[in-house]
Amino acid sequence: MRFGAPSFLPLLVLPAALMLLWSWQLWRRRADARAFMRRRQVPVNERIPFFGELLFWFFLVLASGTAILALAKPQAVTSLVRTAGVDLVVLQDGSASMHVTDVKGNRWQRSMRLLRTLGEALRWDNDRVALALFAHMATPQIRLTKDPNTYFFFLDHLEDRSPFRLEDDGTWDTNIERGIYWGMRLIEKDEELRKTAALTAKLPEANNARAFVLISDGQSWSGEVAKSLALANGRGIPVTVVGVGTTAGGIIPDPKREQGQAAVRSVLNRAELTRIATAGGGRYYEMDRETDREIANAIIDTTRRRAGTTGIQEGMRDLYWNFLFAGGVFLVLGVLFLRDRTALALQLAAASAVLIFVQSLF
Repeated sequence: MRFGAPSFLPLLVLPAALMLLWSWQLWRRRADARAFMRRRQVPVNERIPFFGELLFWFFLVLASGTAILALAKPQAVTSLVRTAGVDLVVLQDGSASMHVTDVKGNRWQRSMRLLRTLGEALRWDNDRVALALFAHMATPQIRLTKDPNTYFFFLDHLEDRSPFRLEDDGTWDTNIERGIYWGMRLIEKDEELRKTAALTAKLPEANNARAFVLISDGQSWSGEVAKSLALANGRGIPVTVVGVGTTAGGIIPDPKREQGQAAVRSVLNRAELTRIATAGGGRYYEMDRETDREIANAIIDTTRRRAGTTGIQEGMRDLYWNFLFAGGVFLVLGVLFLRDRTALALQLAAASAVLIFVQSLF
C-alpha cells in the first residue's frame, strides 16, 4: 500500500494515544466493577456490562483513524501479468460459390457478419488483424493492424458483395493455396517493417501468437494446398478453418449462363475443410452449427494461449472511499452502543451538520 499524501500520517498519533487512554479507562472500569461486586450483596446474580458505553468511544477512535488514513490518499499496488496479443490473418474466400443463398443473405454476407463479431471480440490493445481475399488470385486488403477503425471500415465496404465479379473468369475458382501464400506474405511484410522500425526504435518487438483464419465453403484437395500448409506449419502458424454454407447447397448465379446450359451447384465441402484444418494444425468450425460469438471467442482464446507474456505491469487502485466508508461503518456501530439520550441527540446533530456540509459541496 502506498499513500498519495503521507503528510497526514503523523496525525495517527492522536487516535493511538486515545486508544491507550481508552484501554486505561477500560481497566479502571473493570477494577471498579470488581470492587463494587465485592461490596454489594443482592439475592440475584447481578451482571455488569463488560464495556458499557466505552464501546462507543472505541469505534469513534477507529473511525477517526480510518478518516486520517483516507486523508492520506491510500493506494493499493496491484500487479498484473500481461499476456501478449494475437495476430490473426483472415483469409476470406471470395469465389463465385460465395454468392450462393443457402444461408441468410448469401455465403459472402454471412462471412462478413462473422468477421464483424470477430473484430468485436478482440481487445485491440495488442491484438492485430490482417485481411486477404482470394478466388483464383488473392488480393490483400489490410496488413496487420491494431486499429479497429481500419478493420471495420473495410468490412463496411465489403459487407454487401464480394469485390470479385461473377462476370470475371478468375472468380470461378477457389484457390486456397494462393490465399495462404498471401497470408504468409502479409506476415513477412510485417516482420520486415518491424525490423526496419527497430533500428529507429519506433516499434517495440512483437511476440504475438499468430494464426490463419480461413473462411470458405471448400475445394478439392490438391498438392499445392499441402505445400502451403507445410510452409505455414514450418513457421508455427496454425490454420483454423471456418466453413460457410450447407450440405444441401444451392445454385451459383451465373450472369453469362446461356439458356439451356446446366447450372452449377455448390455445396459445403465439410470433409475437405476438416482435412485442411487437421493438416494445418488448427480446428474446424462451421457457421450456424455454433454461434458467431462462440467461434470468435474459441479462435481468439486458442491463439492467445499460445502467446507469451509481456512482463508484469504494476497498477494503482485508489482506496480513499474504502477507508472513508469504513470510518462511517465504525461510527454507526459506535452509536448503537449509546444509551444516554443527550449523547444520542448530540450525535444526531453532528451527523445532520456533516450531511448539510457535504450537500453544500455538490
